[in-house]
Amino acid sequence: MPLTDEILGTNADGTKNDDYCIYCYRDGKFLQDCTMEEMIAFCAQFVDEVNKNLPQPMTKEEYIGQMKMYFPHLKRWHKELMISDEMPANPALKGVKDLIAKMADTLPIAYISSVDKEGFPCTKAMLAPRKREGVKTFYFTTNTFSLRVAHYKANPKASIYFCDEKGFMGMMLRGTMEVLTDAASKEMIWREGDTQYYPAGVTDPNYCVLKFTAIDGRFYSDFYPRSFLID
Repeated sequence: MPLTDEILGTNADGTKNDDYCIYCYRDGKFLQDCTMEEMIAFCAQFVDEVNKNLPQPMTKEEYIGQMKMYFPHLKRWHKELMISDEMPANPALKGVKDLIAKMADTLPIAYISSVDKEGFPCTKAMLAPRKREGVKTFYFTTNTFSLRVAHYKANPKASIYFCDEKGFMGMMLRGTMEVLTDAASKEMIWREGDTQYYPAGVTDPNYCVLKFTAIDGRFYSDFYPRSFLID
């Protein structure tokens, strides 16, 4: 619905509010006390009215799917949700913390991204993390002399992505990547058989550890993205 001057909501001082219509917001407060899911269910009953202006009609389920993607970005519903190992699970995240752990522990491949010297994102498939600490810290093995390591040394900004194609789910975490070459870190995630990659063993100069520390993330499932912070 276009927000024309005639239907703009009003602030507490009577001035027009440019963000909300008069049917939702009046005198500086919302007229309905409801959750985003309840608002989606309410709006879904008007799918026939929406279809009058569309060249290709949508089903009610398709309309709900679109709202689930769009509503989280609206000012009223956009919230940064916090995940913490020390705090009880936030019910709004519906088990996202456990899902991060499950995807990291069971999926064979993870994708890591770096930023090159020209500012372009570069993504690479990697074997699953060797170790994780909660849902905040993840450890990978890689070659010390790789292009990826050069990127992280110049710019530590990074992201990792887990994809469950069968479940049609994706999990992206943003944060920073450290390149660790100390003996303790290398021994921590060394595994039997790694000599096929690093013939000189755990002290091989071409063997190093990537330590990823997450600050926030975005989860996608059931046509519904959710953003969150990681404490």
